Amino acid sequence: MGENASFWESLIYAHPTCTTWKQEAEGSIYHLASILFVVGFMGGSGFFGLLYVFSLLGLGFLCSSVWAWLDVCAADIFSWNFALFTICFVQFIYVTYQVRSVAFDREFQELYSALFQPLGISLTVYRKIVLCCDAEVITLEKEHCYAMQGKTPIDKLSLLVSGRIRVTVDGEFLHYIFPLQFLDSPEWDSLRPTEEGIFQVTLTAETDCRYVAWRRKKLYLLFAKHRFISRLFSILIGSDIAEKLYALNDRVHVGQGFRYDIRLPNFYHVALPETPPVQPSHHSHHLQRGSPRRKPTGVTNCSS
Repeated sequence: MGENASFWESLIYAHPTCTTWKQEAEGSIYHLASILFVVGFMGGSGFFGLLYVFSLLGLGFLCSSVWAWLDVCAADIFSWNFALFTICFVQFIYVTYQVRSVAFDREFQELYSALFQPLGISLTVYRKIVLCCDAEVITLEKEHCYAMQGKTPIDKLSLLVSGRIRVTVDGEFLHYIFPLQFLDSPEWDSLRPTEEGIFQVTLTAETDCRYVAWRRKKLYLLFAKHRFISRLFSILIGSDIAEKLYALNDRVHVGQGFRYDIRLPNFYHVALPETPPVQPSHHSHHLQRGSPRRKPTGVTNCSS
């Protein structure tokens, strides 16, 4: 204990306290360095925040090095500050290279600003997502089909960038797909990674459309490597399916004009006053997913 006490006393009392203070202030270079440090530590996050921080801190350490060399004439102070300036400079060059390497085309930049940036997705993560679709935006001309009912295989996941898609089943209109919505989210969600399937609806371009497509196998490989991206797409697809269900809910009616609510997962119920029960032998249908359930007359079986 005595040795420890003497050690701490030597650290505290080894240097004499200041009895007199310098009357003159340090030079302008020292104060400029202090100002740069204060402003530099106010930087934000992200690539541009890092550029801001490293640039101002680097200038601050450079000013401190000049001050130590010219005014203080202390080799150790100069060496430390110059070493820190070198580290900041190297970091600035590295972040600049990263920012340049994740530059995107205009449509991908707009897609990031509208959909991924509000969710806090970094540019490095977004770059992996863009590379998975080969950084390609596909054009679909007006009245051309993206998918045909009973014919087109489900082998990709697509996100509409511009235009409008019409969804029909057996020639009957269901709903529209608008920009920033997935074209085939229900089909994607209905299949396991090892399963195959075909579209049960027809998707037709009402206007000239442009969309981004991720191949099924390639996207699952990306999910296996990056669990965060897998959870991100799970949230986006789930939200997209919910929007489509609400769009369908406004169009589901029975023969006499009574409206059915399809938001409940296991059964339909009448939203308006009850109607007389319909005999199952004359007007019964079955849902294709899950266990067979009776469905009211006039409700078209669809998956969109």
